[in-house]
Order: sequence, then structure tokens, then C-alpha cells
Amino acid sequence: MKTLTSGLKTLLSLCFALIFFTASNLASAELTNKERNILANKAKAIDLAKVLITDNSWNKLPEYKNRQFWQNLPANIREEYITKAEAYLAYNWPVVKATDYLEFIRSGDRRQGVYSACSNALISLVMGELVEGKGRFMDQIINAVWYYSEQTWWGWSAHLYFQESSPGLPDINDPTVDLGVGEVTNNLSWTWYLFKEEFDKVHPLISRRLKQEIMNKALIPYFTRDDFGYMGFKGGRPNNWNPWVNYNMLNCFLLLESDPSKKVAEVQKIINSLDKFLNGYSDDGGCDEGPSYWGAAGALLYESLEILQDVTNGKFDVFDDPLVQNIGKYFYKVNIHAPYFINFADADATTGGNASSVYRYGKAIKDIQMQQFGAYLAKLGNWGEHSLGGKISDQIKNLVLLDEIRNAEGREVLVADFWLPDTEVAGARDKEGSFMGFFFGAKGGFNAESHNHNDVGSCVMYYDGKPCLIDLGREEYNSKTFSSRRYEIWTMQSGYHNLPFINGIEQKDGAGFKAKNSTFTAKAKAATFSTDIAGAYPREAKVKSWVRSYTLNRSKSFVISDKFELSGMSKLNTSSNLITYCKVSEVKPGLLKFIGDGFSMNMSYNPKVVAPEIEFIEVTDRSLKRYWPNGVTRVKLEFINSGLKGGQVVTFTPTK
Repeated sequence: MKTLTSGLKTLLSLCFALIFFTASNLASAELTNKERNILANKAKAIDLAKVLITDNSWNKLPEYKNRQFWQNLPANIREEYITKAEAYLAYNWPVVKATDYLEFIRSGDRRQGVYSACSNALISLVMGELVEGKGRFMDQIINAVWYYSEQTWWGWSAHLYFQESSPGLPDINDPTVDLGVGEVTNNLSWTWYLFKEEFDKVHPLISRRLKQEIMNKALIPYFTRDDFGYMGFKGGRPNNWNPWVNYNMLNCFLLLESDPSKKVAEVQKIINSLDKFLNGYSDDGGCDEGPSYWGAAGALLYESLEILQDVTNGKFDVFDDPLVQNIGKYFYKVNIHAPYFINFADADATTGGNASSVYRYGKAIKDIQMQQFGAYLAKLGNWGEHSLGGKISDQIKNLVLLDEIRNAEGREVLVADFWLPDTEVAGARDKEGSFMGFFFGAKGGFNAESHNHNDVGSCVMYYDGKPCLIDLGREEYNSKTFSSRRYEIWTMQSGYHNLPFINGIEQKDGAGFKAKNSTFTAKAKAATFSTDIAGAYPREAKVKSWVRSYTLNRSKSFVISDKFELSGMSKLNTSSNLITYCKVSEVKPGLLKFIGDGFSMNMSYNPKVVAPEIEFIEVTDRSLKRYWPNGVTRVKLEFINSGLKGGQVVTFTPTK
């Protein structure tokens, strides 16, 4: 009975998750949706039906028979691909058990490893066979085809809420298309395309069955339905799911569809759906999901646009559009010092980015800085020294570009300052082109952004490219993450961001909880971001205004200042919190020392106004430990008899 009760509670939380994120998306859509329809207008202007290449001649990537290409790859890369494939020669394709799916509604564990293991095997075997070309891995590739053909569903257990039946187990009579289905379908479609002739030599049912399963499990449901929320056809503002799924489906329709008129209709639907994603984007190109999610948002938008350009002989070209350009430029603007990027919301503190996508995006929009940054990221990731990662088509595409990107001029883009007025994100550093010294990023916005944390008015501050004041990011995803209980998770709460408790109250989630009067000014000697965060707090906080300001006095100091007015006071205290990856100690009243990775600095404050409390927090979550393995520290600056009006200032100065 206890298990049943727990399962029902989880099901209810999943239902609430749908309501929660639909409401969130609808609210944000009201703020940013614009019926630009950039892509549909372009398709109409070029008469898509006339210019779309409906056979596979658009695809210029090397095929299996192109032995010259595969044999001319660097020897170390060829050997590594073959070694990876050999590891799966005796692979026993495991069943994704009913209990693997059920675990999500039982404990919240998504069991991602269960699904990714087989995907890694398929990709490794395909790439090994392409490189070696001797047929040695063909039987295991066929086993992979049969394995996936026999599976009920190719998606991830956390996404079973798409089907009409209760979550927990996939319904074979109600095929739905989620991120996992999209990824698997892409890889299987390319497997079909690359090896169809080889499969037919073994048995004609192999390729026939594979195509049938791809059509039934993914392509037909995608094309015949318009109620998957990420498509955007039922309202709301789609997030990164939109280009992520659409990019995968675009590949598959172009490779497998044999009916020219249907292919035009399928491509047109993807164009219309991608427009919904673009219509929800701010003019400034800011990705409110953060730079690590940009890789599944802006980057996959670019990849889709590149394919659309290829399949129309260059006629579908929107890379001169200001929004498309701004979406690309966002990625390098928020670079602190790679791999560190501004990581508000659920974004990771570090990301390597997709070097090839960044390079090619920059090339497409004629932005030399972005192109060079892509080449820089490639060098940072030892591009060309090892086999590549990603989906089958991505790896082939990047192998074609191996020499071009490896030999291109690489340069890290370190902009002096930037301001995204619609997204309300700003950043500044001591000196253009250098990661040395101070860097800070700050945000206004509202508490219903995609992958939202209650973080209106928060900041990050780095020194010499290393973290000082941080945004924690997110713990490993589980059933609570995208449910009505999301804000029970500590990393989502404003109390664990660089923000105040006001009368003991934290910020509230929802589109109505937002900043106002956000401004940013940048000059040669200083840059200042300021915003009134009172509106991000509920009525119980009794706050009329709370103006939070961050000032970078270039090459001198970083200053956080608060000026507030309350309508009343409660028995609970008001404090300002700082989250840091530094070791913190009190030197004397009015002075704290922060010791970071290769730097130290003093933080001065007025001991007559606030009293510090230093709290060390051990990090145990697997995701957070990737960035903060040594734990983090929260400094609570508690106001001493604050009164209805007041303020405080803290100043960081380097000690070296």
C-alpha cells in the first residue's frame, strides 16, 4: 500500500508539472512572443515546393562506399574508432525492462544510463564500420537494428506524460515523440541510409523493418499530430525541446521519405514549428536557459537552418536576419573564460560548447569573432587528437571539417561588456580580450523563465577566470525537478543565490514575480547593473522597493550595494546572502577574506549595519560535484536593526 501511495503521489506531481510548465511558458510567451514567422516567410518567398531537393542528392557527406575518405582519416583517429567498436563485438543487447521505466514513478530515478548505453553501442559500431569498411561490425549493427525494432518505445521514462495512458510504462498504441525518440530516430535513420544496401545483401527484411519502425514510432506520429507542446502549435513559448526534436526529425524526413509532395509538407511543418521557437525569442538573442542549453537551442536551430540551406541549393538562407545573428552572438558574449560561462537557471557552470557548431554558425553569419571562438573551443577540447562524440551524422560532418577547424585561427572572445535589454542579462570585465581580473554577470528578468530558478537580481563574479561568487546550477534531474515541487530543491531557491532574505522571506516563482527598472551602463572606468527586485518577493516580505546594484570599478574593485524601503517589519530577520566557491574567514569586524583558486581578496562591509554568518555546505549531488567538488560556502550578512529604510554596501578588492 505504501508503494501504491508513493506512486500515486508521483503521478500527481507529474500532472502538476505539466500545469506548472504550461503556465510558465504561457506567461513568458505573453512577454516575448512576436509573430515574426521568419522561416515561413522565407519558405514562401522561395516557393519551397519548387526548390526543395526531394532526393538525397543534397547530402554531400561521405557514404560508406567512399573508402578513400575513411581511409585517409588520421591513423590515431581511425584506430580509436575501431577500438571503440571492437569493445561491442560481443555486446549483449540488454532489454529495457518494465521496471526501468517504472523506476521514475517509484523513486524519481530517470535511469538515463539504461537508454544511453545502447545508443553508445550503436554509434560506436556504425562509426567503427564506416572507418574500417570490412564488414566486421555489420552483424552487431544488424543486432542493434533488430534490438531497437523490438523495443516498445525509444524515449526516456521522464517523458511518458505525453501519452494518454498513465505515466510509468510506454503505450505501444500511442507512440509519442520526445527528446529520446528524436535522438534514437536520427541515429537509426542515418544507419538505414548508410547501410541499406549492405543490410539487403544479408536479408531484405532488415532495412524494411527498420524503416517501418522509424515511421511508426517517430515520423508518422510527429507529422500527424500537432499537440506535442514543444511544437508550439497550441500556444505557449517552446524551449530547447523545439529545435532539439525538430533538428532530428528534419534529418529523418529528408533521408527516409520517398514521396516528394509529402517530403515538402513534412519540411514545411518543421519550418512552421521552428518559427514558434523563434517567435518566443527576445530580440536581443538571449537564451534564458543559459549557455549549456544553448547547445540544444541556438546551436540546433543553426544546424536545422544549415540543412534547410543545403536542401534548397542555398536558397533558404536567413543568416542575415538580426535575430538569427543575435542568437549566435549570445554564446560568446556570456563567456567568462572557457569552460566557465554565465550559468543562470539550470545551466551548467562549465561547458565546452559544440565547437563545430559555434565555428560554422560564426561562418554563416559572417561573424569572425564567433568563428574564431569555435576554433578556440576546438583547440581547448583537443580537436583532432581523438575520435569525436555526438550523433552519427554530427561525427561524420565534423570529420569532414577536421582539418579546416583544426587549422583555423582560434581566439577566445572576451568582450569588455554586454547588455541584453530584453532578457535583462549583463556582463562586464576589467579589460577587453583578457580574462585576468574581475568579471561579473547579473540578471533581472522574472521567475517563470525556461528552466527557471528564483534568481531575479542575482549575480556571478569571477577573478582571473576562476569562480568567486557563483550560481550553483542544478542538481541531477529527478521526478521533483520538473514538478510542482521544483522549488523545494535548494539550488532553485533565492536563498541559495546571491540575493537577500527580506523579512525572512525568499523570492516566489511565477511570471508575476519580476524585476523592474533594470539598467546597465558601461564606461571605460566602470560598469554598473541595477534593478529593483522588490517585485520578485511575495506580499509577506513587506517590501516596497529593493534596488540591488553591481558596480565593477575596472581593475580596482567589485561592489554590491542595496538600497531598500519596507512597508513593515516581521519577527524574521533580513539578510543578504552570498554563495561562493572560495574559502571564507573573518579577519576582523568589517573584513572577510575569500581565498579562491589562485587568488584571494578582501570583502569589506559595515559592521554597524550587517553581521556575517559563514556556513559551509558540503556538496554531495553528482551533477553539482562536477563543478563544486570541495563544497560551497554561504555568507549571510544579517541586518542589525535595519528599520523601514536602509541599505548596505560590500566591496571586493584583490589582495595581491
